[in-house]
Amino acid sequence: MQLPQKLSHAYIMVAEPEKGYAAARDLAQTMLCDGDARPCGVCRNCQKAAKGIHPDVITVTRLTDDKGKLKREIYVEQIREIVADAAVVPNEADIKVYIIRDAGMMNSAAQNALLKILEEPARFVAFILVTDAAEALLETVRSRCVVRYCGGNEAEPGAEARGRAERFLDAALSGAKLTLLSFANEHAELGNAEMLEFVLAAQLLLTDMLCGRLPARLRAPAELMRLASLMKKAEEYLRFNVSTKHVLGLLAVDAADLTTQ
Repeated sequence: MQLPQKLSHAYIMVAEPEKGYAAARDLAQTMLCDGDARPCGVCRNCQKAAKGIHPDVITVTRLTDDKGKLKREIYVEQIREIVADAAVVPNEADIKVYIIRDAGMMNSAAQNALLKILEEPARFVAFILVTDAAEALLETVRSRCVVRYCGGNEAEPGAEARGRAERFLDAALSGAKLTLLSFANEHAELGNAEMLEFVLAAQLLLTDMLCGRLPARLRAPAELMRLASLMKKAEEYLRFNVSTKHVLGLLAVDAADLTTQ
């Protein structure tokens, strides 16, 4: 059995550590559930997952040193162990779920090792990365996961922000420079919070395009990645309180050019 139709094989849960881990465990329970309404809360898989004793829910986090303190990073050797274990079929459920706590603490080698299995996972494995800062993860890792904000630093972008993001990306992927300039003028009075929500919504849409969950006007992945990098730059500017007009100008001028390089 593969993951239910509406579930991805990889998620990033963005929240403060305990909230993110709790959300990850709830999602893992949903993935393993045998009931009709998932999670049902009564099947064997649900009960064991809820108690934290299911053998097919594997949690990875930072190791401790000889003084019992958490080490600074999650190392590549830990991720290689996941990769090896992921080739083995689940013990009891149809799906084996790996939860990586403090995922932003993975060093670059560890993230690149994880990237390989995110790109070509076995049909019976899923991954949930928990972090309080999605930007700590490589863009290539983020692009292969569904990002979910769960009571952390920001709420998940709403319908209005998603609508703005869809309009912007439609213009950018069409190379419509005049439409992009018009978009910038129309939204010049947006506040920082609204602008940031729009940028985050665009990032989520681009992630879905890269993963094949949404159509992308037949654009090559490289073009989508360039747009994703531009949106990331816009996010960084906004977090440093650069004016929304300046950020909109950047997006209007650069977006169409990025898709024609």
